[in-house]
Amino acid sequence: MGRTVPLPPERARLVAERLAAADPRHPWTGVRFAAAWGSRDVLDAVLVRPDAVAEISADRSVDRGGVFRHPLRFKRLRLDATVDDVPGFGAGPAAAAGAG
Repeated sequence: MGRTVPLPPERARLVAERLAAADPRHPWTGVRFAAAWGSRDVLDAVLVRPDAVAEISADRSVDRGGVFRHPLRFKRLRLDATVDDVPGFGAGPAAAAGAG
C-alpha cells in the first residue's frame, strides 16, 4: 500500500474504475495524509480496498527513517498480478539486490 504523485485525469479515471471503498478495518483508517511532501496541509483522502496491484517507479534514495526521499510515480495497473503475488515492502528480489 502506498501513494504516488497525482495522476493525470485519464489515468486517474482508469485506476478509479478498479477501486472499491475500504471497510472500517482498513489499516490506514484514522491516518492523516499531508497534501504535499513536507506540507502540514491535510489531504482529503478516500481509503480503498487494498486489492489492486500497480507498477510504480522509485529511485533508491531513502532517508534514515526508511522513507523514500522522492515521490513514487505510477506507471500502470498490473491486471496480471494479485496482491498475493507481490512481496511485502523490503522483501523480494529488489531488496536482495540492495543487500550487502
